[in-house]
Amino acid sequence: MTLNSNGIYTGFIKVQMELCRPPQTSPSLGKLAPSSNGCTNTLHISSTNTVGEVIEALLKKFLVTESPAKFALYKRCHREDQVYACKLSDREHPLYLRLVAGPRTDTLSFVLREHEIGEWEAFSLPELQNFLRILDKEEDEQLQSLKRRYAAYRHKLEEALSEVWKPD
Repeated sequence: MTLNSNGIYTGFIKVQMELCRPPQTSPSLGKLAPSSNGCTNTLHISSTNTVGEVIEALLKKFLVTESPAKFALYKRCHREDQVYACKLSDREHPLYLRLVAGPRTDTLSFVLREHEIGEWEAFSLPELQNFLRILDKEEDEQLQSLKRRYAAYRHKLEEALSEVWKPD
């Protein structure tokens, strides 16, 4: 790690790729996408780089065409024979964390994983808006059906009450 004259550190971090499936890549000349499990990559960054920028740099390095939003960077800490993995927020600075933890990768390491995305995140915004329109329409139809059913029930109940309370 190097301290520059402007007070910003630059250095290398190693990031282990733990991907469930191979990422989508653009056709490249000589660069291969990282394998889906266990590949470790070294990245030169500064102490001002955020987690989001590190993810973008990793994806750019391997010409991955998928959105950086589909990935998350985790820190893996080793303490007392226990391994803890914690998702880093987009505002954190991995090189600063590396500096604080020291150079030993058995104390702190970084892992790139895919987000645990829900089924709706795979759809585009227009598709999601269309789903909402359909759901709103179905909700209105169900509400109208329910109102008709209870109106009929109320009418029958009022008829029954009027028969019982009819003066002879």
